Amino acid sequence: MKISTLSIGDELLFGEVVDTNASRIAARLYDEGIKVQRHLLVGDDLFAIIDTLHYLAEGSDVLIVTGGLGPTGDDLTAEAAAAATGQSLVLNEEALARMVECVGREGGEFMAASRRQALLPAVCTLIVNPTGTASGFIVTRNRCHLIFLPGVPSEMIRMLDETVLPFIGERLVKKVAIRTKVFTLLGIAEAEMDRIMADLPDPAAGLSVAYRVRFPTIDLKLRGEGDSEAAVAALLGGGTATVRARLGEFIIAEDGATLDDEVARLLRDTGVTVSLAESCTGGLIAKRLTDVAGSSAYFLEGNVVYSNGAKSRLLGVPQETLREHGAVSAEVAVAMAQGGRRAAGSTVALAVTGVAGPGASEEKPAGMVFIALADEEGCQVREYSFRGDRRQVRSLTAYTALDWLRRYLMTR
Repeated sequence: MKISTLSIGDELLFGEVVDTNASRIAARLYDEGIKVQRHLLVGDDLFAIIDTLHYLAEGSDVLIVTGGLGPTGDDLTAEAAAAATGQSLVLNEEALARMVECVGREGGEFMAASRRQALLPAVCTLIVNPTGTASGFIVTRNRCHLIFLPGVPSEMIRMLDETVLPFIGERLVKKVAIRTKVFTLLGIAEAEMDRIMADLPDPAAGLSVAYRVRFPTIDLKLRGEGDSEAAVAALLGGGTATVRARLGEFIIAEDGATLDDEVARLLRDTGVTVSLAESCTGGLIAKRLTDVAGSSAYFLEGNVVYSNGAKSRLLGVPQETLREHGAVSAEVAVAMAQGGRRAAGSTVALAVTGVAGPGASEEKPAGMVFIALADEEGCQVREYSFRGDRRQVRSLTAYTALDWLRRYLMTR
């Protein structure tokens, strides 16, 4: 089955709004074993929309269109759909009734001008919108089914799942099983990863490998295609074993989980509590820990200490240590971690201090970072030399500190 997608809207064409609908539709279809063959974007121009509908419908069995179903003058999709299929626009009473019901449910007042939103092609199949006022609809042009959905992502995705995917599924002649296994890695370059895994893809068997950089991590995606779920499971099983054997030390999460999720899971499982002392990251590590719901069970407190005075006053870092070694040093990182653990009474404490930039010197260049981890047995410290701008150095520091914590918890 050949499926195309079309997004409509000047705000998308001019880059004012990111088109997330296209990627969501493609991903959901791919999960169902269906590939989108092409995607186009067009602005709020009636004739341009009509031409694009003609063009895409010619080479497609299904065309999924999002956007332009609102009540304002620049919402031209329904009119274009009618013109592209040789129909007239009529007031769809069912769509109008659902609009009135939706507005009333939300406690609003129905405006007469909103009736324009219920003007749809005379011959169409209505797609119910459970959460919004804009109904979707399906029309046909030659042998192509044109499916129109609102551009609001939350409305679109629900209508896609509840109506569109079943509609397409009923018309599939043969469904190919497609599954993806995702590994998230930290601390390895994309080129090196590609070199190590160069012999893994097996197109003839249906196994492919793709990479996606999401600084500072990289997603490695194994994709398996086959005639049955069992065949794909076996294919991915072998590929997964190979990835883990070759890249295991760099894998920080799998299948959509994040480093934050993994650390949270391990903290819950082990009963370990943690405190933080952050200098160059400015609370970024604490934010990542507390972004996960339920973090109060294991995260006790964090101190953001940029000045030497704060390091001494809040964490007990000796002034002599600061004078002799400087704030960016292994000795100060150790004192920060030990002081943070002592003040909080936590099982473990992490401390970071470094030069994110600017303010670098020849002795202590930008990217020099010290990370310390203290527990009941003592304190370890590591020195890093990160590359990148200020934002990148801070991000790398936070990820590296949390990955150290993850590895530490795995031994508990």
